[in-house]
Amino acid sequence: MSKLLGFSGKDDFCPGGIYTNPKEAGLFLSLGHHADILFPPRKRSRISAPFVFSGGRFEKEVSIDVLPDECLFEIFKRIPGGEERSACACVSRRWLNVLSNINTDEFSSNPTNLSFKPQDEVSGNNSEDQEVENCGYLSRSLEGKKATDVRLAAIAVGTASRGGLGKLMIRGSNSVCGVTNLGLKAISHGCPSLRVLSLWNVSSVGDEGLCEIAKRCHLLEKLDLTQCPAISDKGLIAIAKKCPNLTDVSLEFCSNIGNEGLQAIGQCCPNLRSISIKNCRLVGDQGIAGLLSSTSYVLTKVKLQALTISDVSLAVIGHYGLAVTDLVLASLRNVTQRGFWVMGNGQGLQKLKSFTIASCQGVTDTGLQAVGKGCPNLKQFCLRKCLFISDSGLVSFCKATRSLESLHLEECHRITQFGFFGALSTGGSKLKSVAFASCMGLKDVNFGSPAVSPCQSLRSLSIRRCPGFGNVGLALLGKLCPQLEHVDFSGLEAITDAGFLPLVENCEAGLVKVNLSGCVNLTDKVVSSLADLHGWTLEVVNLEGCRRVSDAGVAAISGNCTFLSDLDVSKCAITDFGIASLAHADLLNLQILSVSGCPLVSDKSFPALVKMGQTLLGLNLQHCNAISSSTVDRLVEQLWRCDILS
Repeated sequence: MSKLLGFSGKDDFCPGGIYTNPKEAGLFLSLGHHADILFPPRKRSRISAPFVFSGGRFEKEVSIDVLPDECLFEIFKRIPGGEERSACACVSRRWLNVLSNINTDEFSSNPTNLSFKPQDEVSGNNSEDQEVENCGYLSRSLEGKKATDVRLAAIAVGTASRGGLGKLMIRGSNSVCGVTNLGLKAISHGCPSLRVLSLWNVSSVGDEGLCEIAKRCHLLEKLDLTQCPAISDKGLIAIAKKCPNLTDVSLEFCSNIGNEGLQAIGQCCPNLRSISIKNCRLVGDQGIAGLLSSTSYVLTKVKLQALTISDVSLAVIGHYGLAVTDLVLASLRNVTQRGFWVMGNGQGLQKLKSFTIASCQGVTDTGLQAVGKGCPNLKQFCLRKCLFISDSGLVSFCKATRSLESLHLEECHRITQFGFFGALSTGGSKLKSVAFASCMGLKDVNFGSPAVSPCQSLRSLSIRRCPGFGNVGLALLGKLCPQLEHVDFSGLEAITDAGFLPLVENCEAGLVKVNLSGCVNLTDKVVSSLADLHGWTLEVVNLEGCRRVSDAGVAAISGNCTFLSDLDVSKCAITDFGIASLAHADLLNLQILSVSGCPLVSDKSFPALVKMGQTLLGLNLQHCNAISSSTVDRLVEQLWRCDILS
């Protein structure tokens, strides 16, 4: 036996002589000098814990970490207060995960609660705390790298005792450990008061996460899904069936949401008020028809953009849109003239007040006229990038819509000045605002003495970036629109003093806001006339880029414009003298001043700027190369109430 074991009976018992296999040296546990014990292999224990030697025997170290999650779950759900639960969640990520998987009703319904407060205090405040926790006052927003499951779990646990989470917005996701279905599951467990959920560009969240929200967040009212490719009709159907309070749904770039989801929304959400669908390739006529036909008496806002729907969907809108007040149709390539004609003649859009059509090549003069007749209560109309609308279609539309208050056209190049002035004269007695932008067909035409009636109701006129519009049209506007208060002629390089002065002289009501940015041919004469005739009403004046406006024009403004609060003279020919004249005006109380790009304004204007700083809230000194950085620093120090850009 001695030879077999490798030592003689007379040798001392020592390490290394008993077992010589180096691979299993870990089976030995040292007890001290010249003492080893062999532990044979056995089944691994479920929970590993460190051993300590005490009193001649081995004992496991006592630690709460040895408890399984099931035991922690039972302990945590007996903690009554939100503050205590939040404190426990801060111990470790494991505790946070366990707490985030406990439903809020499990906390309140358990009869044996653990409390860290006196019993009378707990019983006295229990009902009040429960009421506060379920109100849903709080809102949380996670963006980019901050959007992780761990943060969502922390939000779910932490907001319960602070008013309850009512609004959650997630923008993007962490590329390493971003938001997944587990994060939404934690929110569903801890935030039954959730009313608004917005997910943007969250590719790891799918139907499972949305189904978890549907299971427990029955108070959900608004759902916004943008660039969520993993969410399909299954998740949307679950929301529709479990969240009857849903009023607002927005779907953008969701490639797997189609007709079935929209039909479920229409059938199961009797309170739906608004629907917006953009670039969802699986949405077709069947989904739009199912949605509109089921919500015809409650749905008020509809936006359809970049969809593959056809004229059938427009016919459905014209027939079932009985409650629709706001309608947006954009980038619908498969819709033709027939669709707009049928929609207008459907007689279902009697309550429509705001209508926007953008980038729809199917809309023509015939369809536009039908829309005007079929929407008698239309107040706001916007037409963008519709290349086949001409003067006759616009005039016919304005004649049909006698309630129109606001007309906006952009990049409609077939509209000329005949259509423009025809719309003004036939737009009815309620037309208050007209805006034309980037319409290349608006070019000066010699009308002679046209027999057009003045538009006494028009208060706001905007003609921007229409290079052909010049003095002839501007002079005629002065005769047609005597009650103008807001004018925006930015980017009209063709107008001069001769065209603008008649408009200024014929405005009887008094101009309030004037934007002449980019009108490079206007001079001090126009500015002086503007200040003399309308100084008692002017509040905002923008002269950016008017290179021929100098100190004389600024001096006229400072002496006459008592109520002026916002002045922009960027890239004008003003000097330190002009700034000084503004500072010495006794009645002028400017709040916003911009002198960006004025090379003749120097450090000498420092005292004047400091004096105006008593009322200034915003000052733009960008690209003023004659003003040193030290002067800017002094201004920042002294004008502590004013935001300074330099």
